[in-house]
Amino acid sequence: MTPDHLPQLAALADPARWRIVELLADRPRSVGVVAGLGGLRQPQATKHLQTLERAGLVAGRRSAQRRYYVLDAAPLRALAARLIALADLIDANRAEFDSLDEYVATVDAERLAADRPGWADDRTFEFRRSVGTDRAVVWDFLTRPELLARWWAPRGLRISDLRFEAAPGGRVVLEYVELGDADGSAGVVGRADGAVIAAEAPDHLRFELSPRLPDGRVAFTGHYDLQLREADGGTQLDVTLRIADSTTLSADFIAGIPLGWGQSLDALVAAVSDPSSTEPTHTGSTHTASTHAQEHK
Repeated sequence: MTPDHLPQLAALADPARWRIVELLADRPRSVGVVAGLGGLRQPQATKHLQTLERAGLVAGRRSAQRRYYVLDAAPLRALAARLIALADLIDANRAEFDSLDEYVATVDAERLAADRPGWADDRTFEFRRSVGTDRAVVWDFLTRPELLARWWAPRGLRISDLRFEAAPGGRVVLEYVELGDADGSAGVVGRADGAVIAAEAPDHLRFELSPRLPDGRVAFTGHYDLQLREADGGTQLDVTLRIADSTTLSADFIAGIPLGWGQSLDALVAAVSDPSSTEPTHTGSTHTASTHAQEHK
């Protein structure tokens, strides 16, 4: 919405002024008639009409002893076009809204189930993606921080801190902020840390990652097992996640796993298909990731 539309929206937000606009849509009317039809005293009607005039929606015309007000269709059409454009943008991004609805519904169910420590232990999540390139390239995208930063975040989030030391015992750190939060001032959305268990390039990667609650405690520990196999001239990637040490406060995290990992792996496939891409969805973390990688070489 442009600044030019804001006075019009403010003017139309008042029920009495909206009623006046409806009355003037039929024909030009005098202040007295507007007051009578709108159930207003004449000074009230005059004040409302002046507000609509300042907003550029009506214009006053004097004829003999009467002052008539005429509604201008052009600004209404411009305002309607802008509102329709916003509605079209919502429709074009419907997946974002549907994803949130799906997540909220899943959270409600998981919270009901999270009635004791260990409630989700040994639950597994499995994902499979076919990637149209060889295993060595996919392996790089799974283990090199500057490439991980290109895809390892659900839609709407941006990596703000990333470490991945692809060797047994190597440290793993993953931190998110909201995508529109350029300087991180809105705070961290999620943080997890863990360690690499096995790194057998380019076939097998295992690591542990524990999301942190706002107070720093572990919500649960995820045991990740990634298998890369040659398939149809490309790579079949299988990801298995097993939950352990789940706390009663881990429901929100676990509810987001299918959606979050699904979106991230889709982003991986897209990133591998276009390695030169600088898609802004995951920008802002590459420099940090590369710095940490260099620190631990």
